[in-house]
Amino acid sequence: MITGPVDLCLPDGRVDPAAVGWSRRPLHRANLRGWGRTKRWEYWCVTGRTHLVALTVSDLDFLTLHSVHVLRWDEDSHRQPWELERTALVPFGRGVRLPERIAGAREDGSDDVVVGPERPADGRVRVELLGEPGGTRLRARCTTRDGLPVEVDVFAALPDGHETLGVVVPWSERRFQYTSKHTARPATGTLRIGDEVLAFGAANEADDAWAVLDHGRGRWPRSVHWNWGAASGRTDGCMLGLQFGGRWTVGTGTTENALCVDGRLSRIGEELTWSYDLAEPLAPWTVRTPGSDRVDLVFTPFHDRRVRTEAGVLANRTDQCFGHYSGQVRTDDGRRIAVDGLLGWAEDVRMRW
Repeated sequence: MITGPVDLCLPDGRVDPAAVGWSRRPLHRANLRGWGRTKRWEYWCVTGRTHLVALTVSDLDFLTLHSVHVLRWDEDSHRQPWELERTALVPFGRGVRLPERIAGAREDGSDDVVVGPERPADGRVRVELLGEPGGTRLRARCTTRDGLPVEVDVFAALPDGHETLGVVVPWSERRFQYTSKHTARPATGTLRIGDEVLAFGAANEADDAWAVLDHGRGRWPRSVHWNWGAASGRTDGCMLGLQFGGRWTVGTGTTENALCVDGRLSRIGEELTWSYDLAEPLAPWTVRTPGSDRVDLVFTPFHDRRVRTEAGVLANRTDQCFGHYSGQVRTDDGRRIAVDGLLGWAEDVRMRW
């Protein structure tokens, strides 16, 4: 476990051996330089009881990709969820600079990130990640296909002592990734679609909202295949965050698996077994630790965010399914927690970039 600040890279660009490990809070400075399969991104997803919003700001070396994704559903019916996705691509990353540490993490604004025009139209987007006392302000603007304005204004709190998972995954000296995964961060704010305003967070615990962050910096292989699952909420008398990864960490000696229970992290050093069928992505998935009872969950999706992209050097096949986790998990100290309908997602992604 890493307990003090550390640089991700040596002066020649290789991964610093002292940076390889994991931490309970963000300690790595991603001092990446130049091109060479370098990837930087911030992905935030905020979930409410009947709606969610996800914001992405990314620099993929040869282009930047910024997006706003909105999903609404009705808990009491089986109607198809309403979905909006707006993505702006900018060749060669002009006008975007992602900081060496988490965007919007500092109250002085030194690592704030703002991309896109003030009043976006024609499929463009604006995303703002701004540091404020006690957390990060998330703002975004875009329009629906019918021209209705969409505005997001959410505060993702980071309570004192709330632990997060930081991991460096080394494929080799020249190919490596630092990821900081935050789950179960309390969120409050609004999502406006035209004249309709949807709230995130309320006085009633049933309407609690939660923010999840995927902060990534590294140098990647040309092609990669990964699983990622996350969920946040209240269950069995506690506040629980689930963070699961798979495939991309196999053979590296580390994992990105953890539980966050009432702000305290329990790291899972084992690779997980994922079972699902992409021919039927809305059928139940299972996520388990082989040979132990640390994780024994069934994920039941209600929506598949399906992305298929072939754009020259970039190819993406994503099935990001949103749904609910049920089953049980066990913490470091042996506490068993019953998981009952925790809202989140599970995804299968194949990327060529």
